[in-house]
Amino acid sequence: MQVNPVLKPKVATPALIVTSAVTLALAVTLAAMTYTFPAVGWALAVIVATGLLLSYFWYERLRDYRVWKTSSRAQWARLEAMKHGAKTTTEITVLSVDSPQPTGAWITIRWNRFDYIQPAWIEALPEPIWPGSVLLIRPDPEQVRPGNPWPTTYSVAANHVLTWAPQL
Repeated sequence: MQVNPVLKPKVATPALIVTSAVTLALAVTLAAMTYTFPAVGWALAVIVATGLLLSYFWYERLRDYRVWKTSSRAQWARLEAMKHGAKTTTEITVLSVDSPQPTGAWITIRWNRFDYIQPAWIEALPEPIWPGSVLLIRPDPEQVRPGNPWPTTYSVAANHVLTWAPQL
């Protein structure tokens, strides 16, 4: 199964926060009790093991978040470099992928510069398109012309997509 690279990984979830807090409270309580009741030492060992497991979960989530953040910054740097290097470009955000097909997909896009939402057909690309992707494209002058009505459905050719980055 492919993982959506656009979604920012969650670091803290309510369940992980509550479990960590309860484990910490139990560890402190049982540590205080081991001085008066030495037989409680096994319970403290179980709580410490649970704490180590939770520490591993926190470490993994923080590492995944850092990797995602580094990757997304690199993609945005590439997008900005291409934006300034190409003649006419614009950014569109993929709001939803409505109907994937073998040759492309029906998607809903937002033109970031105009804040205009419309359906679009995008030709198949080497990488999958995910909701939340910001695509840097060369607009087709045959479809979008100043003074003419906006097309009801925009068609994005694969060779017009320069790069993409996750929405921050």
